[in-house]
Amino acid sequence: MKIAIIADVLGQENNGTTITVKRLINNLKARGHDVQVVSPSPAEEEGYHQVRTIDFKIFNKYVKKNGVELAKPDTDLLEKVISSCDVVHVLMPFALGRAAVRIANQLHKPVTTAFHVQPENVTSHFGLQKSKRINKYLYKNFYKNFYSRSEYIHCPTQFIADMLKAHGYRSDFRVISNGVDPVYVPARAAKPQAYADKFCILSTGRLSKEKCQKDLINGVAKSKYKDKIQIFIAGDGPLKKKLQRLGKKLKNPPVISFFTKEELVNVINFCDLYVHPSYAEIESIACVEAITCGLVPLIADSKMSAAKHFALTQDDLYTSGDIDALAAKIDHMIEHPELRDALRERYIEYAERFRIEKCIDKMEEMFEDAIAHRHPGSGTA
Repeated sequence: MKIAIIADVLGQENNGTTITVKRLINNLKARGHDVQVVSPSPAEEEGYHQVRTIDFKIFNKYVKKNGVELAKPDTDLLEKVISSCDVVHVLMPFALGRAAVRIANQLHKPVTTAFHVQPENVTSHFGLQKSKRINKYLYKNFYKNFYSRSEYIHCPTQFIADMLKAHGYRSDFRVISNGVDPVYVPARAAKPQAYADKFCILSTGRLSKEKCQKDLINGVAKSKYKDKIQIFIAGDGPLKKKLQRLGKKLKNPPVISFFTKEELVNVINFCDLYVHPSYAEIESIACVEAITCGLVPLIADSKMSAAKHFALTQDDLYTSGDIDALAAKIDHMIEHPELRDALRERYIEYAERFRIEKCIDKMEEMFEDAIAHRHPGSGTA
């Protein structure tokens, strides 16, 4: 197949969406598909077409700091790429994506879309991530101007598919995990000498408000074992300096750094516990990567997060935003290493379903169905 992939944001791999989109592109290419990518990313590779970014004037510095520079539509380029492809897969409901679905409709090209951006991811920049009224408006806006123009929506989890249905979305929902890279495998690693006597806790994700890493730091500060705990926060983002300042109150300040894939695998495999405090999450591939390596998770049970559904027992969940509850669960995990050992094997087995090969199989199936205008679930041939 010749597949056009349209991505408003596709720059440095400092956020889950960029990482998963690049993984999709590379895996489709590896299977022999001709993939044409339109994004603001430099067109240094074959099949990449670069568009300019939107000029936000006085807000450019803020936008760049957040690492989410948005693409500016190039109608001529979009028409050229889309007209030459069998199917168009559009990742985000912003200016470039909206232009792409409109042009694809005009050219009668089959379109699939993906739901990678929760309204809460947008409103968190303004401190409004918990505003039901504003988030409801964005769900409606996204549907009216973007998702209603596509017959298929890729949903990384059943959680987000159910959320879209609750907000009135009508489409062929394809629940397909973004998939875990083969490099993530369980292999116990020795802790670096500096942390050999520490209980090491990992949290991975963009350093932003909705990811709630501050809850982890505050929770550890209330732990009975706070002086023996070492936190690793893997990621980058606008809150890095604030988190570093907050972490200074701990005897062992958090290690906050962006790690390469290979480095992150090593950190996962020497840590003792994974904590996922995020308030809003469509899938959280970072959590899946951790459990794929056998690292037992402790997950916030936020109503706006899909990650809670990865928990296999109640021991692995805590009340979202409740610092005392988080501290108590951390203490429980420290005091019961036998529980972590037993859960480790269960998580390794459970995570096999998220292997990238199986997910790409399902993405190919969605593209083929779109080209043939098939909707197997509804009986439409």
